[in-house]
Amino acid sequence: MVDTTAGQKSVRVTGKDRAGLAKQLRTGYEKGASIRALAETSGKSYGFVHRLLSESGVSLRARGGPTRGAGAATAAKSPRSA
Repeated sequence: MVDTTAGQKSVRVTGKDRAGLAKQLRTGYEKGASIRALAETSGKSYGFVHRLLSESGVSLRARGGPTRGAGAATAAKSPRSA
């Protein structure tokens, strides 16, 4: 894919366009897409997507996988695929 926005200033997203984009991003995030993936597909920055999700009331997931406790023990015991 060719980047047609190179060298162009971003357009501010406001009003109905912002609400529509927030709804699309929220739907994608709730279906399991990461903020980085949503940022890449929408052509917006990570910070913008994060802010829009927060403004729309989404409960943001914790970063990364389990690192301590029962979740980490389960992950450590699971067989790895080769």
